[in-house]
Amino acid sequence: MSRPALLAHDVVRTLGTRRVLDGVSLTASPGHRIGLIGENGVGKSTLLRLLAGVDEPDAGSVTRPADLGFLHQELPFDDASTIADVLDEALREARDDLAELERLTERLAHVPQDSPGYAELLDAYGRRLEQAQEREVWDADRRAAIVLDGLGLGAFRHDRVLGSLSGGQRGRLALAALLVRRPSALLLDEPTNHLDDGAAAFLEEQVRGLPGVVVVASHDRAFLDAVCTDLVDLDPAMDGPVRYGGNYSAYLAEKRAERERWERRYAEEQEELAALRHAAGVTAHLVAPDRERRDNEKMGYGHRAGRVQSQVSRRVRNATRRLDGLERRRTGEPPQPLRFHGTALAVAAPAVTALGATSLDEVPAYDALVSLRDVRVPDRLDVLRLDVTATERLLVTGGNGAGKSTLLSVLAGRLTAEGDVRRRRGLTVGLLAQDTVFDRPDLTGRETYERSLGAERAETVPLRSLGLLHEADLDKPVGQLSVGQRRRLALALLVARPPELLLLDEPTNHLSPRLCDELEAALGTGPGAIVLASHDRWLRRRWQGREIRLAAGGRAEGGPAGGLPARGEPCRPDRHLPEW
Repeated sequence: MSRPALLAHDVVRTLGTRRVLDGVSLTASPGHRIGLIGENGVGKSTLLRLLAGVDEPDAGSVTRPADLGFLHQELPFDDASTIADVLDEALREARDDLAELERLTERLAHVPQDSPGYAELLDAYGRRLEQAQEREVWDADRRAAIVLDGLGLGAFRHDRVLGSLSGGQRGRLALAALLVRRPSALLLDEPTNHLDDGAAAFLEEQVRGLPGVVVVASHDRAFLDAVCTDLVDLDPAMDGPVRYGGNYSAYLAEKRAERERWERRYAEEQEELAALRHAAGVTAHLVAPDRERRDNEKMGYGHRAGRVQSQVSRRVRNATRRLDGLERRRTGEPPQPLRFHGTALAVAAPAVTALGATSLDEVPAYDALVSLRDVRVPDRLDVLRLDVTATERLLVTGGNGAGKSTLLSVLAGRLTAEGDVRRRRGLTVGLLAQDTVFDRPDLTGRETYERSLGAERAETVPLRSLGLLHEADLDKPVGQLSVGQRRRLALALLVARPPELLLLDEPTNHLSPRLCDELEAALGTGPGAIVLASHDRWLRRRWQGREIRLAAGGRAEGGPAGGLPARGEPCRPDRHLPEW
């Protein structure tokens, strides 16, 4: 039984007054794993919804397999349902196949082979058997246990109600249900959100092993690099969305070359257009019938005038004809992509003279902007010692629930902890939290920016100059912006008035690959201190600063790289910490 393809032909979708998708076509054959790439708002999620059939195109058509699976943002179960209910639904098709095979086997055993209905019954049995083999139904229950364990849910009781799960845990359960089902076509929207390293690596292995179609929209560059056989870039291009063969690394190389070709072609056409306009306009003026005769032309002016005018007229007509043709088929100007233009994410804190220091051992603590000693938040964080210096570049890693966000909140002063937390007097701190909420969703992005910063600062550092939002989005109400656009607005508010200590919680979430690359470059340079928590494997592989890892329960693990002593190691007593 051959698996069906997933097809979209010239689909158009308009949301409000904006045409999000305009004549997009896609052919996804079994065995192909296609990644959708582009800026927020270009239509990745919209295209997935059209492919899944949860939304209808305004024009065009979609042909999809009957057993398609779509990773919804929310599980289609109420809070009183249990993990067992979700698994039962995920295993229903496999159990139906087994039950039908058993029923057909029973009927075949009681129907004589020479009876009229035997051949039809045998054919039905063969089709169901082939389907069951493709779905690997005999292994479904074992597969369910492996998938739950691989996504970090193996220790959860199956009678646990969904209302007791966090948003991330519910998302992982929804993903697990799809992997257990193994549908002919699988559609995933940001599947690595809320996954730690182990779970993300497990998901990559599972997706690579699927025999059907996979279409995924993701900002996770490491995931796209590990999984995809093709990438479709929905950002504006000369001939519409472009499909690239290969993974994310191959896409990056080809994308750069394609952009250069587009810009070069546009520049060459502009030069040709300028030359033709000159030929059609300026040249015609120079030889116009009523121009003044030059001295050396007076004797033969009347004789040659007609011949010259005829030649010039012909050249002007040719230039005009070529100009009209080129303008009809001219290459569009390459749109300027969002480019992050924040030159400094943080500013230098004023120097503090180490008056009263009695040994070199005291100076690092004195130089710190924030110092933690034996700090605990019960069941969430346990740090023996941490000093954040004035030029710190610190990456905080760890699994889900390890306490990364908790540590940032403690450093920011937004969460009270047990132990000793010292901050330099007058320290300015900025925190980009994972959840971005604005108290006035009715205000536009531009109004929110000016209201938060003040008119003078907003004029000094215009929102549009930071390159984090498109011009067309600046005057939309904040409540109508996507999650990613709201986060980028929050980041803009921070970098427009850089703090001395900048804390970033998953800063690359919801950013396009290009913006991620540029933000990463900005993180490593400039004054001030920056501490970020991130699951982004692409970012972490390239990190050049200090790194600490939080284990389960928020206990800090480090060594020379982390700069955190293990439990039981000596540290400076609190009395050595100066009063700032």
